[in-house]
Amino acid sequence: MSETMYMIGVDIGTTSTKAVLFEEDGKPVAKADEGYPLHTPTASVAEQDPEQIFRAVIQTIKQVVLEGRVHSDQVMFVSFSSAMHSVIAVDAEGKPLTPCITWGDNRSAEWADRLKNEMGGQQIYSRTGTPIHPMSPLPKLMWLRHEKEDIFRKADKFISIKEYVLAKLFGEYVVDYSIASATGMMNLRNLDWDEEALAIAGITSDRLSRLVPTTYVLEGMKTVYSAEMGVSDSTPFVIGASDGVLSNLGVNAIEPGVVAATIGTSGAIRTVVDQPMTDPKGRIFCYALTEKHWVIGGAVNNGGMLFRWARDEFAASEKETARRLGIDPYDLLTQIVEKVTPGADGLLFHPYLTGERAPLWNSNARGSFFGLNLHHRKEHMIRAVLEGVIFNLYTVLLAMEEQIGRPTKIHATGGFARSPLWRQMMADIFDQEVIIPESYESSCLGAAVLGLYATGRIDRLEAVSEMVGATHEHKPIKRHAEIYHELLPIFIGISRKLEEEYEAIASFQRKIR
Repeated sequence: MSETMYMIGVDIGTTSTKAVLFEEDGKPVAKADEGYPLHTPTASVAEQDPEQIFRAVIQTIKQVVLEGRVHSDQVMFVSFSSAMHSVIAVDAEGKPLTPCITWGDNRSAEWADRLKNEMGGQQIYSRTGTPIHPMSPLPKLMWLRHEKEDIFRKADKFISIKEYVLAKLFGEYVVDYSIASATGMMNLRNLDWDEEALAIAGITSDRLSRLVPTTYVLEGMKTVYSAEMGVSDSTPFVIGASDGVLSNLGVNAIEPGVVAATIGTSGAIRTVVDQPMTDPKGRIFCYALTEKHWVIGGAVNNGGMLFRWARDEFAASEKETARRLGIDPYDLLTQIVEKVTPGADGLLFHPYLTGERAPLWNSNARGSFFGLNLHHRKEHMIRAVLEGVIFNLYTVLLAMEEQIGRPTKIHATGGFARSPLWRQMMADIFDQEVIIPESYESSCLGAAVLGLYATGRIDRLEAVSEMVGATHEHKPIKRHAEIYHELLPIFIGISRKLEEEYEAIASFQRKIR
């Protein structure tokens, strides 16, 4: 009898790195999750230590190999997913000159505004597919060039966190089309660096990594690292893609008309198309999955982290009660919130606590409760927070529908999917059936499926349909959907009316720090 063969999907995320050991049919065998801090000394800064993240990659792979009791020869490949939009300046020896500047860092806001309004940003967006926003590496490089001149001059290359990890493992600077398509500097049509974008950034292509397909395979790892992880130094490492597009793949949302909705720390709505597509209003992104698969959609800053914020700021006594009872505080809060009627008795929450990407693309946007009266209690406020996250995500879908029409199916994933209440809210607010795979690590599965494709073990990505396993299905409750349908125009109208006020309060807040 031949030995069972395994594959490892790794997802380098904003708050942690996850690794999952799968059998070849997609059955998960072992999982590991290694967290690390996000340094936010001010509202504009969001940085991480790249070496901590590198060690997390090593540790999670090592852990799943040990837990799965897998011999190094049984690992067919390791394939990668990664968060987008990060920038690390490194010197000629590959040593970081900056922390990892994440998507949530807003220090380039002024340069993003100038790019959008004075420097032909819409034309660059139409060629590169990355909306003009401080999240994007292009404005980040503009900021470094003009405001951190010494670092900018010393830097040999500007790379993402995945590039940093793979360069340490293999000594090679390569970037996949997917991560590159999220930099604002790769031309979607010719799959090469965009000369005008590079000129605005003040760099030439030799200061960026070499562009390769998402199916590119690295081999010949440094022995010190392969030995530590428990894999062979000849084990193929598939470069993979970004977490967003691989989440679509991992929830089997790659057929036309199928939309994937993700709520983790942040959130996104995405669908797969067969050629690059951008929006005349600049509201949605377009990122590569393969040369034949492109993912369009919109990402929001404010997702599951707002449930954590509500728990910490409004529910100290419930946290303590949950601790005494030995239950998850989120489960206790869900039980309390379920008693509040949909719509939170007319209380709306705009979830812009960290500015907002889609649909506003406004780093000055700020959160607010609207409709608050003496009748409302903290359980109403917590329900309004959860509803506000879904309302906001739904407005992104409305923008997408102008391009693709109404979706035929919605597949959802992310940490929010652990909450039946939150899942039902999505079905009710979207007024469509929502299908949720039982496995929440969709980006890891997507990476593994892309690895099978890259190594020739499958010839169609659609093979994922046989790997996603059991699903939960939620149909909209008509009475709830009607309430949300009435509240949605109010929710949208408020954020549009407050654009000047967002700018004024953000300016005030920056002055007092």
